[in-house]
Amino acid sequence: RRHWSHSETTVLDAQTTVASCLTVLERDDEALVLKREIFARWVALCGISHDRTILTGHNLAMSLKIQGLFDEARTLVRDQLLPAARRSLGTDHDLTLKLNQNQ
Repeated sequence: RRHWSHSETTVLDAQTTVASCLTVLERDDEALVLKREIFARWVALCGISHDRTILTGHNLAMSLKIQGLFDEARTLVRDQLLPAARRSLGTDHDLTLKLNQNQ
């Protein structure tokens, strides 16, 4: 952290990149742990209705599905992400439509 800006969003962006790299390296368990932490921090920082939080949650849901955690992914999308996306982004937004397809 001492080499990066102290901006929380910058740190979260860097951690998102690390999580993506872990996925490419097929270190899916580690990537999933990090993606859960990143999502939780976005929720705490900006709230569930923020577009970055919704996008991060969508990425987490996709990772959960890849790991075979279908019920958890479905619950995340149905109970948290889709209502927030409909409220803040609108029903016709690309991300809302993607979430609708993935419930």
